[in-house]
Amino acid sequence: MWIDHTPRTQRETHVQYSVNPQPMVLADHLVPSRTWLTDLGLIVAGSAVVAALAQIAIPTWPVPITGQTLGVILVGAILGSRRGAAAMLLYLLEGIAGLPVFAEFSGGPAMITKPSFGFIIGFVFAAYAMGWFSERRWDQHPWKGFVGFSIASVIPFLFGVPYMAWMLARMGYAHDLATVIDLGVTPFIVGGVIKAGIAAIALPILWKRFRA
Repeated sequence: MWIDHTPRTQRETHVQYSVNPQPMVLADHLVPSRTWLTDLGLIVAGSAVVAALAQIAIPTWPVPITGQTLGVILVGAILGSRRGAAAMLLYLLEGIAGLPVFAEFSGGPAMITKPSFGFIIGFVFAAYAMGWFSERRWDQHPWKGFVGFSIASVIPFLFGVPYMAWMLARMGYAHDLATVIDLGVTPFIVGGVIKAGIAAIALPILWKRFRA
């Protein structure tokens, strides 16, 4: 019969890491006692942050310029990949259900027909990507963080721009490549870089506070 001669403390450590291998992110320092209830609270709070930043908006057509993307990458970075994506999925469902969480306090099932709705779909994947980077500590370093935030900020466009073109076509508007880029990409480039820069500066500062 084989007997495990590994010291008990080492065996306990191995079991602990096997059961909970998820890397630590900022939320795990903010709420160190992690349960399904605390995770749910963080997910709800994440969706509320994005809903609040959505109201910082310049009402451009067909896609408003808002603070949503900043909220998405911050929520993803702070909560991690799974909880960040869950928060954005909750945000999407809240809006479709009729809660006024989208830009200009809008919401309801009809939002699916809006040219901007594809960007909201992309938020789920952007938050997951940003959380993935944070689980690998990119958010603790300004330059790595800026790269990660920039990549995550691009993801909503991968969903939003084709969706916008499809909806513009259904509405009878021009939807050629030049028009789509002019309406759905160009107005957001400068703001996207600024938002990534803000996040890249803010999150390492938060990490330093926890290490102090």
